[in-house]
Amino acid sequence: MKNLMRSIRITWVFCVFFSVCYILVLWIFAQLAAPGEGGNAETVKLNGKVVGVANVGQVFTKDVFFWSRPSCAGSGYDGTSSAGSNKGVTNEEYLAEVEARIDTFLVHHPYLKREDVPAEMVTASASGLDPDITPECAYIQVKRVAEARGMSESDVKAIVDKMVEKPLFGLFGPAKINVLKLNVALEEANPTID
Repeated sequence: MKNLMRSIRITWVFCVFFSVCYILVLWIFAQLAAPGEGGNAETVKLNGKVVGVANVGQVFTKDVFFWSRPSCAGSGYDGTSSAGSNKGVTNEEYLAEVEARIDTFLVHHPYLKREDVPAEMVTASASGLDPDITPECAYIQVKRVAEARGMSESDVKAIVDKMVEKPLFGLFGPAKINVLKLNVALEEANPTID
């Protein structure tokens, strides 16, 4: 009986610890990791209005904007359906989707050859919510965006250059560009939205 009472007490202590203390530690860490946002997602604003959060991708389809990676999360960047498509590289339906994405990309980028289309721009990320693209994917889109906005390619490229996030400590992770932040910077430099 003595051991039973001891095990019940230990169970209660662990339940309180893991349901309260552990969550409190995570919350404190989030406050320290993102002090300006109070531990919440980093919001992105344009003209004083919140237009999205930096850690979840968004769909951009107009030529005046840089495009994100495709998403297989629900109807596109749906956080409640976050997951890859689970279709293998030999799946005919998957291959047809990728071919259709390549064709669409080439229609909007007629200056590219089929083999120049980055795989990243026609395949979805594992979560389907990826907000970033590589600098190479952004540079490939510079000509289309510049023409659509009536800007020079060098001006658009300069904005892209400013938005490149280098690897952490120069070592960890690839260089990347947050597409929402890039499009907001572009919109601030050359507005197309009223």
